[in-house]
Amino acid sequence: MKKFVINGGKPLKGEVTINGAKNSAVALIPAAILANSPVVLEGVPDIDDVYSLKEILEIMGVKVSFENDQMTIDPREMVSVPMPSGKINSLRASYYFMGALLAKFGEGVVGLPGGCFLGPRPIDQHVKGFEALGVKVDSEHGAMYLRAPETGLTGTRIFMDVVSIGATINVMLAAVKAKGRTVIENAAREPEIIDVATLLNNMGAKIRGAGTTEIRIDGVESLSGCRHSIIPDRIEAGTYIALAAVAGEGVLIRNVIHEHIESFISKLQEIGVNLDISEDAVYVHPAKELKAVNVKTFPYPGFATDLQQPLTPLLLKATGQSIIEDTIYQQRINHIPELARMGADCHVEGNMIILNGPAKLYGAEVAASDLRAGACLVMAGLIAEGETTITNVEYILRGYDSIIEKLINLGADIRMIEED
Repeated sequence: MKKFVINGGKPLKGEVTINGAKNSAVALIPAAILANSPVVLEGVPDIDDVYSLKEILEIMGVKVSFENDQMTIDPREMVSVPMPSGKINSLRASYYFMGALLAKFGEGVVGLPGGCFLGPRPIDQHVKGFEALGVKVDSEHGAMYLRAPETGLTGTRIFMDVVSIGATINVMLAAVKAKGRTVIENAAREPEIIDVATLLNNMGAKIRGAGTTEIRIDGVESLSGCRHSIIPDRIEAGTYIALAAVAGEGVLIRNVIHEHIESFISKLQEIGVNLDISEDAVYVHPAKELKAVNVKTFPYPGFATDLQQPLTPLLLKATGQSIIEDTIYQQRINHIPELARMGADCHVEGNMIILNGPAKLYGAEVAASDLRAGACLVMAGLIAEGETTITNVEYILRGYDSIIEKLINLGADIRMIEED
């Protein structure tokens, strides 16, 4: 079992570089199997989710090399085999293999996805999209059995009942080789969707409208390999910007596309954080007077649900009462009792998180319940008085590349220990 041990109160200073986007990488890697020659992905983050996907590919006969943030995926000897449930259960993004396997083989057996528990996250919109393309979907023994008709998938018009980044990407993957045109209406607009569409288009797909609410896909017969650079991780960027605001004495965050986090930056400025924003970097000045604000999460380009938890420690330093309402994952609240163990005045009322500040935090033993809750607790530990021990850090390692090294370089007193 791995733990983080943090001695708080150390001011952070210097600079940190953001890695490639986790939420892009976990979709781009399955997308790469659609090529008939090798695909090279640049800027792949060195995180546990990537290694899980690498193992899944290798089980299916794909040759994969991963070194110095570059991954080469050669699917020419790939075979369609049932997906190993152990790896599937470890990360939710494994469901992107559903769309990719359908487009490549016309069939697939995929274990039901796992990942962080954030309340109900149904895959009904994925299934609806697949069935509209002609797929027969059965659920047996904890796995999804997907079978396209012998004549192949056929393009159609699909309206998403709810905005879903996962379903949008999955249907896009399935439709790239379908006959005719597929139109996805009420599509999600996240930058990661544009990133996946860019890769597919570079491979020879014909996708238009990614980043808008209507995506048009004209099916092609084959796709070929290419080289693709992953966009910077907007959630990692937001996390480090918030961290610099809460514990920094001047921190420069490099490799940031600030347009991807405009709603987050706007909220920070409302709180009172002073930022210098350049073309690909953000400098965070030492925070002085911070004021409480209300936050409500929405699909992109609204305030991202993944940045709700990393913002929380900053709101605990602000004067007054802040309220967070997560309209995406209402059960994204498990960090609140852990913060209360550290002395925070915070609680949950219905679907709202209530935070009263400024709060004095004290070191304690706390547990990460999911990826972003873990990031929140790391931030809280860095500003707390005394020693904080965080368990379940496997969640954090799923999504933050070299987090220990990056924090140490900024001046944090943090280490990872392993116990039986």
